[in-house]
Amino acid sequence: MNEEASDTKATESKTVGTDQIEKRIVLRAPRSRVWRAIANSDEFGAWFQVKLEGPFVSGATVPGRITTPGCEHMTLEMFIERIEPEQLFSYRWHPYGIDPNVDYSGESTTLVEFRLAGTDTGTLLTIVESGFDQVPVSRRAEAFRMHNQGWTQQILNIEGYVSSE
Repeated sequence: MNEEASDTKATESKTVGTDQIEKRIVLRAPRSRVWRAIANSDEFGAWFQVKLEGPFVSGATVPGRITTPGCEHMTLEMFIERIEPEQLFSYRWHPYGIDPNVDYSGESTTLVEFRLAGTDTGTLLTIVESGFDQVPVSRRAEAFRMHNQGWTQQILNIEGYVSSE
C-alpha cells in the first residue's frame, strides 16, 4: 500500500451523512513530530486543551479535564483502542458529553481515528469521528454539530502546535 499522499489540497473537511465527520490537513512537519503530538498524552493535551490523567495505552481508559477557558468544569474519558506507531491512533468517547448531571455510560460511543501519511512537504493528518447515528436521537444533531465545529478548531490547534518547534 502506498503511504505517500498528494499535496493537492492542504485542508479538507467533509461529512458523510449524519454518522461521520472527516477532517484532513497537510502539516508542514515530519510524521514523527505529528505522531508525538497525537500519541503522547501530555502533548495531545497541550494542543487539544485537556489535562489528561495518564499515558495512552491500548485498552486503557484515560480521564481528563478540559482546560479551555470557561470549560474547566467539563471532563472526558478516552477509551484507547489502537496505537500503530506513526500510522494510526484511535479512541472511543461519549460525544458532547458535557452535562455533569447526566450518566452517559449507557450510551454508545463514537470512534475517533487519527491517520498519518507522508507527503512531499510534510504529513497528511486525517481525523475521522464516526458512530453518531448510534447517539440517542435527543442529542445526536447537537453532538454532531458541536464535534464538527470542534474538529475544525482542533485541526488549527495541532497545526499551530507542530509548527511551533
